[in-house]
Amino acid sequence: MSALFSRTGAAALRQSLAQQIATDFEAFLDAWHSANEVYDNELDAQIHEWYTKALRGKPVFPPRNMPYFSPSSANSDPRELYEKMRGAKRDIAGRPPHQGRWTRIGTSIGDLLQRDILFAEKHYEKATGRAPRFKFERDDIGRPLFEDFAKKSARIEHNGRQFALYGTCDGIMRYVTEDGEILRVGLEIKSKQTTYAQTSDYSQRNGPKEDHVKQCVCYSLMYEPIDYYVILYVNGSKKSWEMSAEEYSKNRDIKAHCIEITDDMRTDVLDHFASIVEAASIGKAPTLDIGKWTFNNYKTACALSLSDEEMAALERQVDAMGRSALPDWKKRQFAEAYEDIKRRRSENERN
Repeated sequence: MSALFSRTGAAALRQSLAQQIATDFEAFLDAWHSANEVYDNELDAQIHEWYTKALRGKPVFPPRNMPYFSPSSANSDPRELYEKMRGAKRDIAGRPPHQGRWTRIGTSIGDLLQRDILFAEKHYEKATGRAPRFKFERDDIGRPLFEDFAKKSARIEHNGRQFALYGTCDGIMRYVTEDGEILRVGLEIKSKQTTYAQTSDYSQRNGPKEDHVKQCVCYSLMYEPIDYYVILYVNGSKKSWEMSAEEYSKNRDIKAHCIEITDDMRTDVLDHFASIVEAASIGKAPTLDIGKWTFNNYKTACALSLSDEEMAALERQVDAMGRSALPDWKKRQFAEAYEDIKRRRSENERN
């Protein structure tokens, strides 16, 4: 057997395993949520005690005198990260109230699933007749590895630059394969709340978002060794209360993807972060990615730092996109971002 064939075969097996983990995780949740809800005051009290002690204990901070990144920023606009690292002020403008509720509901969905997995560890077998395939890994004092119990600051040295990855994960699980092997598998929970169609097989056909994949790559570095990560999309919108099995299969409110994280993926993320550290150290600003303007938290700093040449290049870019075959909503997104940049620069000149 050739080395190439061996590598190709091994890759296929790993991909098959990733697909199996995703399928098993959906089945695990469906079985649990189909059973009667379990009430366990003792376990709820234990969860609250864990949080109480963690929140009142010594917090975990990023290292002093070292740049750091959060995993959720792994696919952020390089100019935004550059301005943040250079000490720019974060935007403090308010936001529409529905966005605040949207964000809070998304956080609550993650909290709900974490509690459900903890309850399933204890009650799943009695409720379903089968042992659970997924459980949270525990720390040295018995707490599940997620949120405040897993917050971490991991020091990294890459391409001659030092920085840290700082934050916490939605969970590190232990998955039991059909052969009884136990694998460490990460969990990242993302909410969808606009329409029930967002978690359909058709809408999810291209896999998880790049932002979410790169975020999980960061966690694989922080909590190594982790080679598989489940990204679970949970939809707050449902098609109907009453659905047939066929309707549910076409309009699921959850969709799990499992990605195999490779060394190349880790290197790509670390290259990106190291390049930001280098750019900030020498004062060479990266090009602004106007396509990521919506969730840029340093809009004003970025807008004011743009040179006249950069503004002219952005204008040409937006004009070209306006004449392209892109969908109209995408064209509007770029045009509105450019107008927002001009507005912020104009307001600064008046002040």
